[in-house]
Order: sequence, then C-alpha cells, then structure tokens
Amino acid sequence: MRAFTVERYGDKAGVRADEVPDPEVGADDVLVLIRAASINPLDRMIRDGEMKTILPYRVPFVLGNDLAGVVVDVGAAVTRYAVGDEVFARPDKNRIGTFAELIAVHQDDVAPMPATLTMEEAASLPLVALTSWQALVERAHIQPGQRVLIHAGSGGLGTIAIQLAKQLGAHVATTTSTANVDLVKRLGADVVVDYKKQAFETVLHDYDLVLDSLGGETLKKSLDVLKPGGKVISVAGPPDAALARELGANPIIRLAMSALSYRTRRRARRRNVTYSFLFMKASGAQLGELTPLFESGRIRPVVDTVFPFESTLEALAYVEAGRAKAGKVVVRMT
Repeated sequence: MRAFTVERYGDKAGVRADEVPDPEVGADDVLVLIRAASINPLDRMIRDGEMKTILPYRVPFVLGNDLAGVVVDVGAAVTRYAVGDEVFARPDKNRIGTFAELIAVHQDDVAPMPATLTMEEAASLPLVALTSWQALVERAHIQPGQRVLIHAGSGGLGTIAIQLAKQLGAHVATTTSTANVDLVKRLGADVVVDYKKQAFETVLHDYDLVLDSLGGETLKKSLDVLKPGGKVISVAGPPDAALARELGANPIIRLAMSALSYRTRRRARRRNVTYSFLFMKASGAQLGELTPLFESGRIRPVVDTVFPFESTLEALAYVEAGRAKAGKVVVRMT
C-alpha cells in the first residue's frame, strides 16, 4: 500500500512516500480503508524526534494520528463492526500510521462515523475532540458557570474545545489573532483576547481552568490568571511524573520528566494552583459520547484546507509554516 513514512528523525526530508506492506489484522482489529486523515502538531513533533522519550518509534514507521474511512476486514474477535461500516478514530499511540491507504485499529479505539459529517470533517476530529473531552470532562470536571480560558481558539484544538466547554455550561475566554476574532465568537467564546492588541494576563482573572496548547511564556503567564485552586492543563508544556507513570516509564524516565516540569509545578504551588500535562488516549467510547454533539451540529468541525493524499508532505509543510487560518488541515485519499 502507499504510505508516508518517517525514514529518519529530525527534519522534513526524513519523511517520504513509499510502498509498505498491508497491515496485519489481529483478532480484535478492524482493517480500515482510509478515506481522509488530518494533520496535527503532534505529527511534526514525532517526525522531529521531540517525542522519542514518550513514543520511541523505530524507523521506518508510517506517520499520522487521525482517520476516517471504511471497514474492509475484521478480526475473529470483533463484535461491534462489520465490513462496510464507516468509522473514525485516533489510533492508539503505539499503532499510529494514518497517512496510508490502510490501517489496522483495535475495535476499542474506533467509533461509528457521525452520520451528518463528510469523511474530511470526521477525520479532522478524533485527536482534538478526545483531547478536549479528556481535559474538560475527565480531568477538570468542568461544571456550569465555571470560567475556562482556552488558548489558540482558532486552532484545531481550540475550535473544538471552545464548543465543548460551552456545551458543558462554562464561561469561555480565548486568545486568537485579529483575523479570527469573529470566528471564535461564532464558536461560542464569551470573551476574546486579541493577542496582537492585548496581553491576556492583564485582562483575565479568577479563572477555574486554562487549557494550554502553546507552552513556553504563555503557560507561565497562564498560572497568573487562575483563582486559588485553579488548574492549568497543558498539551504543550513540560511532561510530568504522572505522565511517566501512566506510560509505564522506568524510574529514570520518571525522574527526568519530573525534573522537566519542576519549575512550572513549583510556580503553580506558590500561587495555590496546579499544573498537569495531558497526553490524550485513544478511545472509541469517548468518541461515541461526543458523536451526538457532532451529529446535531452543537459541535461543528472547522476545516481549513483539504489536500490530496499525494500532497501529504505539502500539507505537513503548510501546517508547520503556520499558513492554516483556522481549524484543521486534512488530506483526502484519491
């Protein structure tokens, strides 16, 4: 089958189009003919080797973390899916590879595709929707009336997280550029900080939660907008020991991850708030929980551009260069 594989870590030239063997289908797997896949910042981080401590993939491997497609084969133990079913998924972290014609995915990580969406729209959702759910529902337990700041509101994660937070009854603030102020307001943001004109930490105060997808100085300043007992959940900041334990890392890796986040956690403690790193998990069940929101239009996918599969490298470069105006970039099989 055709696929885009990482041949070596470290740069754009390490990814190339290739012919690779079709996936083997385990007893609990569904084999999916991929119709569309989407680009995530995680793809660049994996390609460049930034995630090797957490995700030690052995080259060569197929890149890609989101998909929508059609089931073309099922394993002997599969009970919930049949050939011809349309599905979408974020494969487990140990079984990525959606920039390809086919992928074998454990049945627990797959969900029926929302009936009202196109393949391209469905492919844009799994990773960012699961991240939003696991941050806002599973970890933060957001309640009606709580105040939530979601950074980069026009990005792939931000566009979905804003809508989910509003469905949970939260008061939502977000940061974005001038060009996307109207978009994030349409998505439901109550307060919009144009980062080209204002510093969010001087405008926002007493928030219950910050969902950070930027890291660095933005993460540091985010601690200052929380009320006592508030939380920062980051997908871009330094990993912590809790993540290492979750991944089953050895004691040395646990110590290293704890050291990476030590200053951030210490700064948080001094402000009587908490910091945690979130690395989302694959879950077909959680996608199923979200599907009624997708099908009813209460959460709408935002797709910036669709590239043909043959132009996957160009799609990756487009995202990396920051050319996407809002939402997700998708590749479509032809």
